Amino acid sequence: MNTSLVLTLVGADRPGLVESVAELVAANGGNWLESRMARLGGQFAGIVRVALPTPREAALRGALATLEAKGLKVTVAHDPAAEPAAKPGRAVKLELVGQDRPGIVHQITRVLAAHQVNVEELVTECVEAPMAGGILFQAQAELHVPASADMAAIRADLEKIAADLMVDLNFAEAD
Repeated sequence: MNTSLVLTLVGADRPGLVESVAELVAANGGNWLESRMARLGGQFAGIVRVALPTPREAALRGALATLEAKGLKVTVAHDPAAEPAAKPGRAVKLELVGQDRPGIVHQITRVLAAHQVNVEELVTECVEAPMAGGILFQAQAELHVPASADMAAIRADLEKIAADLMVDLNFAEAD
């Protein structure tokens, strides 16, 4: 029987961090299923889902704990629903671009939460605005909208915030 685990990784960025985790997963008979990793502000941050034989879980947890002495904090969580049942609803993409200012993510996610929309993936960044100068905030999100949600109401609430923040927003069903 296999166990599925979700690992979160955080530490000062340096070469070899991913390899050190991958080595321990492989040494314990684990399979690297999926991951998202990035360098943010000089720090390395990642999330990884692995599967391994259930009897090897304790050994992997112990091995991963040794990485903290090397500057990598690893947190391990069980993934009891490794393959969750499909949720009724629709996949939607959200894209946003505008002048950076504090609170953009909070205002957008507050609307999404009010409509019970789940943020399944969110990527944000600040970039230099071409020609105009200043900093642009960009966000791309993959969302799961419940079948019972009113898409027109969600869109209207998001467009109101977009107008208030003076950002361009695209909210459309995923292909």
